[in-house]
Amino acid sequence: MGRFSPAGFRRLSQCLPGTLDVEFAGAEANVLSSVVLLGGSASFVTALPENELGEACLASLRARGVDTQHVRRIKDGRLGLYFVEKGANQRSGTVVYDRSGSAVSVTPGSAYNWPVILRDAGWLHLTGITPAISATAAEANLQAAQAARALGLPVSCDLNYRAKLWRWDGQLTPRELAVQQMNRLLPHVTHLMGGREDAAEMLDIRPRTPARSDDRPDPEAAVDVAEQLIARFPQLEVVALTQRQTLSALHHRWGGFLFEARTRRAVWAPVDENLHYAPYEITHIVDRVGGGDAFSAGLIYCWNTPGRQDAESALKFAAAASCLAHSIEGDANLVSRAEVDALVAGSPVGRVRR
Repeated sequence: MGRFSPAGFRRLSQCLPGTLDVEFAGAEANVLSSVVLLGGSASFVTALPENELGEACLASLRARGVDTQHVRRIKDGRLGLYFVEKGANQRSGTVVYDRSGSAVSVTPGSAYNWPVILRDAGWLHLTGITPAISATAAEANLQAAQAARALGLPVSCDLNYRAKLWRWDGQLTPRELAVQQMNRLLPHVTHLMGGREDAAEMLDIRPRTPARSDDRPDPEAAVDVAEQLIARFPQLEVVALTQRQTLSALHHRWGGFLFEARTRRAVWAPVDENLHYAPYEITHIVDRVGGGDAFSAGLIYCWNTPGRQDAESALKFAAAASCLAHSIEGDANLVSRAEVDALVAGSPVGRVRR
């Protein structure tokens, strides 16, 4: 997609008519870009318009090392857009979507040759955003998951609930439509990611533990939600949830939780010297959009890299990578593996490297 955003903390109404910053982004593209920048390899499967905007989008992906050979180019659709206002202090950020009629929303699953596309793949990553934009995209997303599982590939999915997008069935509310469609998709997913509230909004799964009076992560609630997810979708191998505590638009506490289905073991990151959960204090957020994508990318990179695949290593790396993403302007997490490893190892924070 194309991402449009005012410079700094200005509002759209202050900039239009006028100038906005433009880049190419989107959840799946963010994950793939991050995986490649960390040292992995990734190929993007989507549809883009057969025009100069589509070419520019492909060029930006290729510049980051993402393979684009499986991107469909079509004449009937357009480039989807979204507009981001950054929040500040007690004012929340805002996202406006403009995705109706986009190329990926009108391209059927039959247009993708899944056996060929997945033939040399080792992993498939999907999100809950693509099925939110149209019935056609939802069906294509489902077919991709089914094809991957038929080949024995792991399939990860980031729930990514976007209430503003689930509008294509006028008989259902956005939440009802999300619950309907994600219950179709998730039986084909092996590794599930999401935010703390996504399971409640998209699957009607809520903690059965007593509610807390504040926004702090609740270990018992996280385990309970993971157990419920695995009970409903028993093929799940891992549930990983970001743990965001919002103190203001620019001050968050950040970390992650991972639950292994086979061992029923819960892991938290980051942790202190006593192995107690100790979230990163992010006190001056540059851009929070894409933080969850950076978390997913960190996990996927580790799960496909020997020596990093154990739960603790993968979660520590993913939490650190996504923490650093909050320091980067734009969606993509433009940090290196060495920078993430340094944060995991506890190197001095914020020092100039000379």
